[in-house]
Amino acid sequence: MTTIILKPKKEESLKRFHPWVFSGAIQRVVLDARHTSDAPDEGELVCVRSSANEVLGTGHWQVGSIAVRILAFGVEDLPKDFWRERIRAAYRMREAIGLVNYPHSEERIQPHNDTFRLVHGEGDFLPGLIVDVYAETAVIQAHSVGMHVCRNEIADAVVAEVPQVQNVYYKSDDTLPFKAAIEGDKTGWLISSRDRLEQRESEEYWSTENGLSFRIDWLKGQKTGFFIDQRENRALVERYARDKDVLNMFCYTGGFSLYALRGGARKVDSVDVSQKAIDLVNINVAKNFPEASNHSAVAADAFEYLSSQKEQGKTYDLIILDPPAFAKHRDAVKNALRGYQRINTKAIEMIRPGGILFTFSCSQAVDKESFRLAVFSAAAQAGRKVRILHQLHQPQDHPINIYHPEGEYLKGLVLYVE
Repeated sequence: MTTIILKPKKEESLKRFHPWVFSGAIQRVVLDARHTSDAPDEGELVCVRSSANEVLGTGHWQVGSIAVRILAFGVEDLPKDFWRERIRAAYRMREAIGLVNYPHSEERIQPHNDTFRLVHGEGDFLPGLIVDVYAETAVIQAHSVGMHVCRNEIADAVVAEVPQVQNVYYKSDDTLPFKAAIEGDKTGWLISSRDRLEQRESEEYWSTENGLSFRIDWLKGQKTGFFIDQRENRALVERYARDKDVLNMFCYTGGFSLYALRGGARKVDSVDVSQKAIDLVNINVAKNFPEASNHSAVAADAFEYLSSQKEQGKTYDLIILDPPAFAKHRDAVKNALRGYQRINTKAIEMIRPGGILFTFSCSQAVDKESFRLAVFSAAAQAGRKVRILHQLHQPQDHPINIYHPEGEYLKGLVLYVE
């Protein structure tokens, strides 16, 4: 196996079980005999050693600032049943927190909720890997070349260890490194019976979250097809929605909108820049509330929509702001914070006295304190008195590795606006 030798004193973070090896920490690379090039192959399994030749762990090599993502500490190679053991451990945690039924239950799939995240990258000690489960189908997303190389082994392990999963779809065309030399398809079925394959390409896929049905477009939709990380926060919106006029900005497929409708909202407006997303919102509303006449959906730019509604004197009792990541890397943080301040200012100005704002950031590069400061600045600019009711974050099936605090990416505030 290729060996990565670190510079002196650069092993300390790995001894604290942080799973990343940065390129600047590497002293030299010792290639194994099979290599004809002067560098490891992207996605190759490598052994990391200290400058004193101490074995620190084994992980995937990748070109970039994060050169190695450690999969197992203190070993020179992965155990034979590594993938099954890690998937099994991830599934057992979901059993422990009640997202799936316990082994002694006759029915493993919960009728009110068959949607959950099975693997959350570093949070499940599998850096670079996301696996979401929708009823009997798992969707795998690779964020590293190493996970792409191992996709078939991972799919086999998921089907073997997760009782409800019968099919595995691979969806990594938007998540793998752009410049990497990727071999093999970045998207498509990994496990699905051949006689059903053509049917499944055009079939309607539905999953259930807290008793609500959602059409999941894992073939062409964002992420793996749905934003599972807002499940608990959507339930909180339901608690506050009764008799309120609700605006769901950046609504995607209407998750918050459906919960607000079930919570007894007087009126719900859903807004997203994508017409395809709006079409899915309407499909989801029709499925769950076929008689509903208090919902409208429009495709529009968020900033332009808020400005036009403000000019018309439109106000709301409850507004949800759940934008896409404004900053995907640290160089964009300043612009992102200005964006958060601007959008929250517009929303706070449109909330009626005694109204509530749910506001979120899913940008990992933006920390909690900076996001809160941006929202507070927005409140001051709007000239409103604001109090914090809740501080929100990602749910239990998006765990944070205690040795990798960077995994805490979703931040949210629920504000009471006088």
